[in-house]
Amino acid sequence: MFDFEISGIHLDEEKRKKALDLNVKLLQLNNQFLAGCHLPNKIERRVLPVHVCHSFAQDGDYILVSGLNGDNPDEVVREIAYRIFLYPNAEQMRCLDELLACRNQLAQLVGYTSYGHRALQGTLARKPETVMEFLKKLSDKLSNRTAKDFNMMKGMKMKLNPRKPDLMPWDHPYYSGILRAERYNIEPSLYSPFFSLGSCMEGLNMLFSQLWGISLYAEQPKKGEVWSPDIRKLAVVHEKEGLLGYIYCDFFYRSNKPNQDCHFTIRGGRLKENGEYQVPLVVLMLGLPNPTRNSPTLLTPGMMENLFHEMGHAMHSMLGRTRYQHVTGTRCPTDFAEVPSILMEYFANDYRVVSQFARHYQTGQPLPKSMISRLCESKKVCAAADMQLQVFYSVLDQAYHAVHPLGKSTTEILKETQKIFYGLPYIQNTAWQLRFSHLVGYGAKYYSYLMSRAVATMVWKQCFMKNPFDRIMGERYRREMLGHGGGKEPMLMVKGMLQKCPTTEDFVDALVLDLDPDFESFFMDS
Repeated sequence: MFDFEISGIHLDEEKRKKALDLNVKLLQLNNQFLAGCHLPNKIERRVLPVHVCHSFAQDGDYILVSGLNGDNPDEVVREIAYRIFLYPNAEQMRCLDELLACRNQLAQLVGYTSYGHRALQGTLARKPETVMEFLKKLSDKLSNRTAKDFNMMKGMKMKLNPRKPDLMPWDHPYYSGILRAERYNIEPSLYSPFFSLGSCMEGLNMLFSQLWGISLYAEQPKKGEVWSPDIRKLAVVHEKEGLLGYIYCDFFYRSNKPNQDCHFTIRGGRLKENGEYQVPLVVLMLGLPNPTRNSPTLLTPGMMENLFHEMGHAMHSMLGRTRYQHVTGTRCPTDFAEVPSILMEYFANDYRVVSQFARHYQTGQPLPKSMISRLCESKKVCAAADMQLQVFYSVLDQAYHAVHPLGKSTTEILKETQKIFYGLPYIQNTAWQLRFSHLVGYGAKYYSYLMSRAVATMVWKQCFMKNPFDRIMGERYRREMLGHGGGKEPMLMVKGMLQKCPTTEDFVDALVLDLDPDFESFFMDS
């Protein structure tokens, strides 16, 4: 009933018609805004320094800027990309203003103070006030760590570019990457030979077997069942319960395939009228390189982690046993949906798990523990500043979906929010919010990734860090969290797993403490 109520089923006929019209209008505005987020901006080639033009696509006498070029070593290129790509577009600005006003109008029509209050009904956070409490406390706890990260970046910039020592928004992704490379020298090609796709899948199979008694079996698809011949069909089978569902593994790059790692449901699980259970069918879509004549598909560490992440979503779908399919598996509140996938990242970065499958595809040599330790610690370099940026985006999202009228332009709100919750200066004549594509799918819910990460961190440290293969904890995890999809209040699921009801402070502390270095790794590297 909840889904129907927030759509206005309880209203009289006239207001229901108005709610329907608003939803149709919102669909159009969402599509329009999303398309505008990715359109390139262009500028006459003659106004740019000659040496930077080769860094951008060209269209006759114009240069097309279609991204921020954040990893380009030339600061002039990064600055030009930032200023041009984020230059305000009047039509996109109008679209965003109308989109936010329309969302607010719909929320108030169906009985909510703001769109944020409507969107957060039924989530872990439940209301915008809780989200803002979480984000403000997290920002306060991150403050000193973020300042240290920015100082490290500034020191590196002074070393490499002393004529322009001030740290700017286009510098953050570049210099954080430089610092990681300098400190840990992580070269993906050194890891890939240990992460063949076959060995990674075997690792997942072993992990699932130990946690839940589940095995993955390859099956031959029927004629016409799959949309490409390179798709693999896996049956997910429990040692006692039998078939739980099917996963279609669309893993390999194709020229006509969306460039996106994701999980999506073809058919949800549900209890049928005859008492049988309709097993779920899901797809895991990745963009992995195809195998060659001389080698299998080899994954970088990032690809391996993404495989584990998306498989976390898949197992959420496989292990759900709900009465209705619209609340099965990942069809749950947004701030809970990423918990199983992020938790799988912890397994992917634990040497006890990785050592079970990471072998050099030619020699059989196991991956050295020191390499995994260095990889894990490299992710903590400038991680506070990276998290602070996510806090800024999350607060901005909340501000845009607060009670209307907003009183200020979206750019003025961005400028004020950036000053308080990020720290690097706002650049005049830019409007980053017009490229904020997540406002479409995650309106008022962008904070969800941070909150899901907090829950996953707590579950890992309390339940699996001591023993990542603990069957008792695995069964508790299935029983308390994975089995219910969106059919149970998310905080009750978290409480059942952790055996306590976490506070906002618990969520914040879990995120912040996870940024601390692992002293075992430091000892090994010394």
